[in-house]
Amino acid sequence: MKSADINNTTIIAVCGKGGVGKTSISAMIASIIAENPEKKVLAIDADPAVGLAMALGFPAQKTVDNIRSSLIARVKMGVRENMNQIAADLDYEVFEAIEEKNNIAFLAIGRPEEEGCYCQVNDCLREIIESISKNFDYVVLDAEAGIEQINRRVMENVSHLLLVSDQSVKGIAVAHNIMEVSLRLVKCRTCGIILNRVRPEERNPSAGTGGLSLLGILPEDECIRSFDIEGRSFLDLPECKARMALRNCLSVFGIQ
Repeated sequence: MKSADINNTTIIAVCGKGGVGKTSISAMIASIIAENPEKKVLAIDADPAVGLAMALGFPAQKTVDNIRSSLIARVKMGVRENMNQIAADLDYEVFEAIEEKNNIAFLAIGRPEEEGCYCQVNDCLREIIESISKNFDYVVLDAEAGIEQINRRVMENVSHLLLVSDQSVKGIAVAHNIMEVSLRLVKCRTCGIILNRVRPEERNPSAGTGGLSLLGILPEDECIRSFDIEGRSFLDLPECKARMALRNCLSVFGIQ
């Protein structure tokens, strides 16, 4: 299977423990990149809560899990289909599940797989998602907590692993764990961390990343908080402090 570098798609996986703001950051990244109308962006929501859908204003009417569950139900009912037909059906349905707004497309993964071994189905879905990703310049992946889920459920090639944490010891520790697992499971070109929701009165936290490459610091921003509370699309977010800081972080990360 070709890597993200070979097929010229920049794949950004945004990871971290729950509650550190990675979904808001994923939404802002997608919207910043999509400012260039010549760039095609695919936003993938791999968190079962489907928070990225709301953050970008997509209804997420059909998820990859819906497609998987429908096929598994047919298998359990005794419907026999060869793998070529299954792959063709899945390919069509995944394309149908993609929603679009201008140059941003959106795909929701949905809940984790149900119990039982359906490895062929899951592997086929992952290959389809990677194949679809090759049609885009950028893929922004809002991951659930833990890099294992990216490898198992979505894709195994990630060009940029973006870790997000607050300044808590737990948040930094989770970021370290994700990075360590990623070195074993995911083909990743570069990795860095953003510290989010840093208040002006707090000390410079750069020494508190435990050796992770610090891309930058996002200040606590009332505009972000307001959009989150009201459930407004981050595609309409004005140029606030956090968004400007994120632009700088992406530049340091080699994402223009």
